[in-house]
Amino acid sequence: MQWVNRPNLDFRGFSGTIASGTIEVGDEIIVIPSGKRSTVKEIVTYDGNRDIAREDMAVTLTLNDEIDISRGDIICKKDNPAEQADQFQAHVLWMSEKEMFPGRQYLLKTGNKTVPASILKLKHRIDINDFSEVAVNTLALNEVGIATLSLSAPIAFDTYSDNRNTGSFILIDRQTNATVGVGMLDFALRRASNVVWQDLDVNKAVRSEQKNQKPALLWFTGLSGSGKSTIANLVEKRLLDLGRHTYTLDGDNVRHGLNRDLNFSKADRVENIRRIGEVAKLMVDAGLITMASFISPYRAERQLARDLLEEGEFIEIFVNTPLEVAEARDVKGLYAKARAGEIKNFTGIDSEYQKPQNPEIEVNTVEMSADEAAEMIVEYLKDKGFLAGYEG
Repeated sequence: MQWVNRPNLDFRGFSGTIASGTIEVGDEIIVIPSGKRSTVKEIVTYDGNRDIAREDMAVTLTLNDEIDISRGDIICKKDNPAEQADQFQAHVLWMSEKEMFPGRQYLLKTGNKTVPASILKLKHRIDINDFSEVAVNTLALNEVGIATLSLSAPIAFDTYSDNRNTGSFILIDRQTNATVGVGMLDFALRRASNVVWQDLDVNKAVRSEQKNQKPALLWFTGLSGSGKSTIANLVEKRLLDLGRHTYTLDGDNVRHGLNRDLNFSKADRVENIRRIGEVAKLMVDAGLITMASFISPYRAERQLARDLLEEGEFIEIFVNTPLEVAEARDVKGLYAKARAGEIKNFTGIDSEYQKPQNPEIEVNTVEMSADEAAEMIVEYLKDKGFLAGYEG
């Protein structure tokens, strides 16, 4: 369904293109995903009304019942509804000069429906010369791979082998709006329909009210040696002195456990932040004021973490320390090793750092001490009502 057509109060039609099959006046229909039903009253076309419409025809349907249908919904015959799922296996052709990384979030567009989506896992690349399967972590320009996709909401679909119109999709970069990939839906993963969200009586609002605070995620980002962990530690100590409930997730500490299987390649950095974003979301749901101290060099992954939370819960703190200052400090000796070629993919040396564009807080560690920065952050939390009790 592409458009709700209502030129006057006496006419309400639903305009779109027949993706497959035929539709006739009097047919019983079901709307996916709502499940609402009706029968076809009229089939209106540019050349006049018809009794039947076939595949690829642009038509406007009027129905015998007043039901709500939205752009992107699919109208099916009653006995043949489209499937719905939010996890898939798919063939993906990568069309961007920037590599594809599992865990990074894109927009998936199929038909008229657009939803946030991420590539959970790249199973393998297909060698187009002999169709062999090659184990890889990323896809480069013009490479084809088999991947599993996770969507933020279910979509109605058919497999590509059954219907090319409702089984194909494109992937869009969320920052540039450029098309970076195209794909074919192979099948829905069984866990997409087997896993159902369990509602709990004790929720975030209850937990936060008990703690007399508004939960938040303070995301500290900046170069290695900028002072992120030092400032986050001081902020947590001040909050504890105020009787608040907190937790700190630190980049080095997390790599000793949850993310010990990840290295510092670009693909694994993306996965590192994806996992941390999910863990931080659980911490916030527990009602905690959570500090996350990670270089997190890519804007896309910081945005992914922000999108996991409710409006206002994500506070990006840019610990702005020039490279020459961070390198001069070099408390852990990492810059010296990176310059000597002993450490590869080191942020600021041979791996890029994308500065935040509109952080909630910016800390200039050249102009202020760590104590002053921590005090400024706590005052921000007070001013924004995070410490004055929780209002759900």
